[in-house]
Amino acid sequence: MKPQRIVVVGAGHVGLYAALRLSRKLNSVQAEVIVIDPQPHMTYQPFLPEAAAGNISPRHSVVPLRRELKRCHIVSGEVTKVEHARKTVTVRPIDGPVKEIAYDHIIVAPGSVSRTLPIPGLRERGIGFKTIGEAIYLRNHILDRLDIAATTPDAGMRKASLNFVFVGGGYAGVEALAEMEDVVRDGLKYYPELEQDEVRFVLVEASNRILPEVGPEMGAYAARQLQKRGIDIRLETRMESCVDGEVRLSDGESFRAETIVWTAGVKPSPMLDHTDLPRGPRGHLTCNTMLQVVDGDKVLDGAWSAGDCAQVPDLTNPGAWCSPSAQHAVRQASRLADNIRAVIIGAQPKDYKHKYAGSVASLGLYKGVAKIYGVKLKGFPAWMMHRTYHMSRIPSFNRKVRVLADWTLAFVLKREVVSLGQLHAPREEFTHVTPPLGDDRSAEPVGAGSR
Repeated sequence: MKPQRIVVVGAGHVGLYAALRLSRKLNSVQAEVIVIDPQPHMTYQPFLPEAAAGNISPRHSVVPLRRELKRCHIVSGEVTKVEHARKTVTVRPIDGPVKEIAYDHIIVAPGSVSRTLPIPGLRERGIGFKTIGEAIYLRNHILDRLDIAATTPDAGMRKASLNFVFVGGGYAGVEALAEMEDVVRDGLKYYPELEQDEVRFVLVEASNRILPEVGPEMGAYAARQLQKRGIDIRLETRMESCVDGEVRLSDGESFRAETIVWTAGVKPSPMLDHTDLPRGPRGHLTCNTMLQVVDGDKVLDGAWSAGDCAQVPDLTNPGAWCSPSAQHAVRQASRLADNIRAVIIGAQPKDYKHKYAGSVASLGLYKGVAKIYGVKLKGFPAWMMHRTYHMSRIPSFNRKVRVLADWTLAFVLKREVVSLGQLHAPREEFTHVTPPLGDDRSAEPVGAGSR
């Protein structure tokens, strides 16, 4: 019997966990699992704020696909088209010609991207917070602002360099802001030229509260704790423009800021625009409770989806959809893998059902909020709950040990506050000292000057 070919598009929470489970539940005679992703790793996004803050190494917040998915075939490339009518996927590898891959089952899980708005200046000035590259860049950028503020003779530039604006009061925005405020506060110890009173962090949120996932009471507590640290929280406020770093808010205030971080929501990956699969009003793939892609009442044979890019009915809350969270994505991946296995061996797939357990959020080192099964936690206990939960969820024993080692060292030693900004233009210095062909200096023999 020819093995069933299962193609997994995307190696995020859904893709990696589903592929891992399928490779364990099905042998090579039953199925062949192919995972396609432009990146050679899965990013554990809940650790992005800690990676940006330097609490853990950026490398330890990602999971190498080839190490973890040893029984799967990894294709490093970008999916440019899915034609489910023909059951083929078109892939543009990172090198080599475009190719088509036929499949029996496909898991479409490219995840989400930042949901931006047509705000003047945002494209030129905004910094996203969805990838490990963005987390590293944000850390280096913020620490560079301290160096600039400490040396510039321009009072306006000094003030703008110490203004940090975060747009979006959900998990990503609040956790990133809280961690980076800790970084700046610690960093100022090494800058006698700067005062804490000169630093201004602003959180801009269009709704009337932050962290809606932890409930109104804990969200209000989080807001009070951030305000005690001098963070300016602007609720029911929008950023209307940031051209040339001039931030203009809907409440009428304007000021210059050299750091503008955009974390105001996500939307399904634009890769879905290049598929023939049915989508809902917000661009998500429409799925049933068994995580099969459906077109109205019709189930599309062999098409599956879950996570941020899928619209899945929430059986614990009739009429609602499962939220785009890692908590749902990981569990959906397991159910999805089991359902594909069931179809392959001739069994009946089962519904996905998970009652939301609650939420945890970090507010910086040793600070947090949590609401788990109705139990509310604040401060250090919530922070410990946050770390314990995410330690249990990151894939592989290897990564768990490395993250734990990073946390232990960070507890014992002082925080590193050095910027590695050269990472973003690593060849600049080399090209500066290397003259173009035809320049007289290029005639100097190799080794000259080393004697």
